This record gives sequence, structure tokens and C-alpha cells, in this order.
Amino acid sequence: MLDKFKDECGVFGIFGHPEAANMTYLGLYALQHRGQESAGIAASDGDQVRSAREMGYVADVFDGGRLAQLPGSIAIGHVRYSTAGESKLANAQPIMIDCAHGQMAIGHNGNLVNARELRDELVQQGSIFQSSSDTEVIAHLYARSKKVMAEDAIVESVSQVQGAFSLVILTRDRLIAVRDPHGFRPLALGRLDDAYVVASETCAMDLIGATYMRDVEPGEVLVVSAAGVRSIRPFAPAPLAHCIFEHVYFARPDSYVFGRSVNEVRTELGRVLAREQPVDADVVVPVPDSGVCAAMGFAEQAGIPLRMGLIRNHYVGRTFIQPQQSIRHFGVKVKLNPVRSILEGKRVVLVDDSIVRGTTSRKIVRMVRAAGAKEVHVRISCPPTISPCFYGVDTPRRAELIAATHTLEEIRDYLEADSVQYLSLEGLLSAVQSERNSYCSSCYTGVYPVPFPRDEARYLQLALKLDRVEKHESVVTET
Repeated sequence: MLDKFKDECGVFGIFGHPEAANMTYLGLYALQHRGQESAGIAASDGDQVRSAREMGYVADVFDGGRLAQLPGSIAIGHVRYSTAGESKLANAQPIMIDCAHGQMAIGHNGNLVNARELRDELVQQGSIFQSSSDTEVIAHLYARSKKVMAEDAIVESVSQVQGAFSLVILTRDRLIAVRDPHGFRPLALGRLDDAYVVASETCAMDLIGATYMRDVEPGEVLVVSAAGVRSIRPFAPAPLAHCIFEHVYFARPDSYVFGRSVNEVRTELGRVLAREQPVDADVVVPVPDSGVCAAMGFAEQAGIPLRMGLIRNHYVGRTFIQPQQSIRHFGVKVKLNPVRSILEGKRVVLVDDSIVRGTTSRKIVRMVRAAGAKEVHVRISCPPTISPCFYGVDTPRRAELIAATHTLEEIRDYLEADSVQYLSLEGLLSAVQSERNSYCSSCYTGVYPVPFPRDEARYLQLALKLDRVEKHESVVTET
């Protein structure tokens, strides 16, 4: 696998469409990049909520026959990569329950920092959990609520959780979308004829022909029913903390996230990087696919030709047979192959969006040199990643992040590159045209906008303590 942060999850919901499950299937197809472990859809025909979920890609989980078993004009869907809880079917979403408020299904993108505390309290009060997912905490809070109306019970439930959450919730006759008051994770609202659509990214709306209307606002609970759309604001105002890594890597380039075109932001990241960290070179080569937009901006600003010197194999499945170690760097070579005619004898600028552990970057540099490159200069279109994320992104411990434990010169030596330079945090913020306080940049600063209660706080302190012990040890080893 390429050495990247793992995508979080993707959610989709639609109200008022005769083929709601089919539209949700297509929406999830567009969001597949946000989670590849499991996929699920829940749909309501006004009388009954039905659901289906399995491990695997959307196309593997659903076919025409299975979608036909999900009738109704309301549906929600979810693609998952586990950031809280194990990778198993019990943790696949949407999670569905039947309680005093009726049937309810929920899909969640994000991570609840107080889930462990709430779970312990609920278990002591008699709740029995079926999964290790933090999302199930919300379902239990909903089931235990004394509120009469289902939407009031949902508001009461989400008001007790802390952290990052963009939710799609389905009841028998309603679609409810919720976004945490900090707005960590994206959630957009759109229209398809008379139907309403919510999705993690606008690319899902493009696929089904829906029109983007606006974002679900941070701290907003949006209730869609036969009576129309109603907005509730149950949360106290909170500082914005949009995940800046959505622009750097997670979102698809054809999406609009937090009101900005991802393609335009990433291209501007490359332009700013070229101004901040210029280099004399013959060719700019993106690390596909995530480095392409930034490489285009870098080449444009620097006046250096852009060439696709690394070709990605798009047909690598979830697993492949691993040969003996006689084939060096097989895990990377099965996904990327250098183009010798572009690289041989050239001073090459490799542009990528991020470096996490550095293992894959070193293998790519070696591949480019083996293809005949005279010089290899690495340019990264984000700042050094020094801290893990606790808001819905699966990241390594801090001690495994190469920039947290190595100097820039040590990173250059490890990658075996002629030079390595990163984009500054100020340059990143200028590219998204934002003040520092409207985005969460904890992965670059170690400053977390939402505090960690109890066990989570102790875990973070332990990680930092271990980092001090391991500071002078190598963060990665060649395997």
C-alpha cells in the first residue's frame, strides 16, 4: 500500500426519490475513495426500514437483486474505513436499530473523542453493544432518550457527543443530516428535481445529476420530511475546525469541499510550493494520483515541463500474491512504474501531497534513480506531518511519523534524495484562502481544537512520552 493517511468514511442520503437505493448506490460509488473496507445502504418505503451491508467495495456488495430488496423513496449509505473499531462486519454501517422511537439507521463520518466515556456509562446502565464502533454510542443514546419525537431524541443524542461527526440518519419518514459544531468533516446539501440529497462530497451529486445547494452548516441539524426542509441549531457556537487534509489529500479533485474547489486548491498548493521552494530541474513528475494537481501548479509556476514519469496500475486489486523478497520494492512496483524515456539523464522534481512514514517515498526515489534520473528533488505540497489525528483519520502514532522524529536533513538522507522541501503552513493556509483559526491543522502543529477526556487524554500523553524515549531511534526500517 502507498504510505498515506487512510481515508475516513463517506456518507450519502436522499429523500423523495422513487429509486432512492439505486441513487445511493451511485453516490457511494463516487465516494468509494473515502472508504474501501465495507459498504452499506438503508432504505425506507414509509412503513419499514430495510438495510444491507457487507465487507468490500460498493460494486462487490450490491447488485441489482440486492438493491431491489431496498424499496422506498428515502435512503442513506455509507462506505467505511475503520478509524474507531475493528475492521469487521459488525462495525459496517449504516447501523440500524429498532426501539421505542421506531426504526433508525445511522451513518457516520468522523470520530467521537468521548465515545469511550459514554460507552462505559451506557454499559453500566444496562446497554449491550454489538460492535466496537463509536457510532453505536449515538444509537444507544437515541434509544434511551425520553423525548417523544424521533428528531428531538436525535438532537438530544448528538448534543452529548464530542469530536468530529457528519451524520446521515434515516427514520421511517425522515432523512436527518447532522454536522458537528466545529465542522471537522464535510457534508453538502443538494437537489435532484424534487428530491433532496446530502453527501460527504459534491462529486457524488455530480454522478446522479443533482445540483449542489450549500453545505450543511457546522452545528446544524437538517430535517428533511414531507413537510420540507427544517434547520435546527442545538449546539452552542464553536470555533471552526475544518479538516485541512481534505484539501491536501482526502477529497476527490472534482469535488467542492468547505466551499472551495479541491482541484483549484491543490493546484494553488503547487504554485505556492514552487514559489517557496524552487529548484533547478528539467522535468516535474507527479506521484500519481494524489500529487497530480499540485505538480501541475508547481510546473506552471516554475516554468518546468510536467511529464507523467510514473505510471500507476489502476487494476491492482485489494490483495495480490506477494513473491519472495528477491523482487525489491515489489509492493510499490506493482502499483507504480517509472518511464525511463522521461527520467533518464534528467534532473527530476517529484511532487507528492504528503509524507507519512517515508517508506514508500524512499522506494519511489530509488525507482526514479534506477530509471536513470541524474538528480531527484522531492517537493511536498503540505507541511511536515508531526502529529496523529483523533478526529476520524486513521494515522500512525506520532513516533511513526518521520517528520516528528527526524530533521529535514535526516529525512533527505533517508529518502536518498538530492533535496527535500515542504510547503509551509502559511503557504497551505494561503492556498485555501483561510485564516488559521478556521481549519484544523493539528497534524502539522500538534494543537488539538477539541480536548480529549479521560482515556483518550492518557493515550495521547503516553504516545508523546514514548516519542521522547524513541526520539533518536529510526522511525522506519526497511523490510
